[in-house]
Amino acid sequence: MILSDRRLLKKLPEIILHNAQGQNRPLRLMFQDEARFGRISDPRSCWAPKDCRPEVQVQIIREYTYVFAAVSPHDGTLDSLILPEVNAQIMSIFLAEVAARHPKEFIVMFMDQAAWHKANDLQLPENMCLLWLPPYSPQCNPTEHIWDEIREKWFANRVFGSLDAVEDTLFEALVDLEKDNEKISNLTGFDWIVSISLNAT
Repeated sequence: MILSDRRLLKKLPEIILHNAQGQNRPLRLMFQDEARFGRISDPRSCWAPKDCRPEVQVQIIREYTYVFAAVSPHDGTLDSLILPEVNAQIMSIFLAEVAARHPKEFIVMFMDQAAWHKANDLQLPENMCLLWLPPYSPQCNPTEHIWDEIREKWFANRVFGSLDAVEDTLFEALVDLEKDNEKISNLTGFDWIVSISLNAT
């Protein structure tokens, strides 16, 4: 059954606790997503001195890499990896990395219904279960705010000479964000998520 946005909000605590039933370890609620970053520039409005019209370079080069990320809105934890493509094998690598970073916890991971998220050959860690967000509902996924932050602060009005330069910038952005739990909490701490108690498992 696919839940509507409103029903998801009402049923979320029940869904989480049901899927974590029988786990004798702390519960971690996470939301996962991927985003594509590349060498097509991202021109945006910017500040400039009065009577000065700013100029920015623009380029369209179709070279891309991908960022996989999972956030815990309750404590501002961000786990991320830069990976070359999206498929079930790569997704399995990312899930294994997240599970390894939280070995003593049981992770309830919400994600969208992309094909590689539900593939038969996806390898799911033993300390994790996957749940699905409603289709076509990016507003339900707080990880989307991470992409907005990176594009605004690190990618706006920039031209990259190589895909390596894109990856270097992504690495810098992700390291900064992973260290800043308060910022991640502020970006992703939707009221309907952080109001859920994770201690009643």
